Amino acid sequence: MTGLEGRVRCGWAVDTDGSSLYRDYHDDEWGRPLHGRDELYERLCLEAFQSGLSWITILRKRAAFRAAFAGFDPQIVARYTDADVERLLEDTSIVRNRAKIEATVSNARAVLELSDTDLDTLLWSFAPPPRTRRLETIDDVPAVTEESVAMAKELKRRGFKFVGPTTAYALMQATGMVDDHVADCWVPTFR
Repeated sequence: MTGLEGRVRCGWAVDTDGSSLYRDYHDDEWGRPLHGRDELYERLCLEAFQSGLSWITILRKRAAFRAAFAGFDPQIVARYTDADVERLLEDTSIVRNRAKIEATVSNARAVLELSDTDLDTLLWSFAPPPRTRRLETIDDVPAVTEESVAMAKELKRRGFKFVGPTTAYALMQATGMVDDHVADCWVPTFR
């Protein structure tokens, strides 16, 4: 898909509402290697919230999610109580899904309970070797891989919730563990 400024992008990076949310996310974040406990915890949570919804919904509510979940600081979110969950269920600025909100709180606790590794090291341990070439079209992009199945299984074993293989693969794409920009996309390869 060629944008107004002549850059070719992945076909999904089209804003149909006049905003630049998809384009900016595609150009500046998606597929770029991301590290850091809080940054990866945020992306893990947002990918879980996205499950069953469009990503544009999550992008539009991203600032509200950050406010609702204390900037995705696991040390703060882990202390959320049932009363906080009920408060968040009344917050119309975020996705009000009890299972997803409870998973966000539970996952903060799981992040803090990691004793033999940290979230960054754990997640990146599942990154496959970089591809020798990019995929030709968006239709070539998988929804699940052997690595995302293994990541989801390990996260569940460690107490994480709402992280199946598809969500794990979306996380891998978003954080640059895999490069799923298509062959003619202008965004450079980072890994």
